[in-house]
Amino acid sequence: MKIQNKERAEELLGIINKGKYFTTLKPEPKETNSFTIPLKVSSYNELNLMVSDLLKASIILLNPDAQSLSSFTKDNNVNVMTLLEIALQLLPEDEMELLDDVYKV
Repeated sequence: MKIQNKERAEELLGIINKGKYFTTLKPEPKETNSFTIPLKVSSYNELNLMVSDLLKASIILLNPDAQSLSSFTKDNNVNVMTLLEIALQLLPEDEMELLDDVYKV
C-alpha cells in the first residue's frame, strides 16, 4: 500500500512539475501567506469605474432599497459587464488545469 501511495505521489509531483501551474497568485516577498492578483486595466478611469461598479453592486445587493436613495450615488446603474470582466481575470485557469490532471491520478 505504501509503495502504491508513493507511486501516486511521484506521479502527482511529475504532473505539477511538468506544467506551469499556480501562476495566478503572486507571492508577496516580504509577507508570508500573502499574495497579489494582477488585474489589467487600460486607465485610471477604467479602474475607477470598476471599483465604483463593485461598490454599487454591493450596496444594491445588500440593500434593495438603496436604488431609491439618490443621495447615495448619482448613478445606480451597475455595469455588469465590468464585474464579469473582473471575475474572468480572477479565475485561476492554470490551477484549474492542474486540478483536472490531479483528478485523473
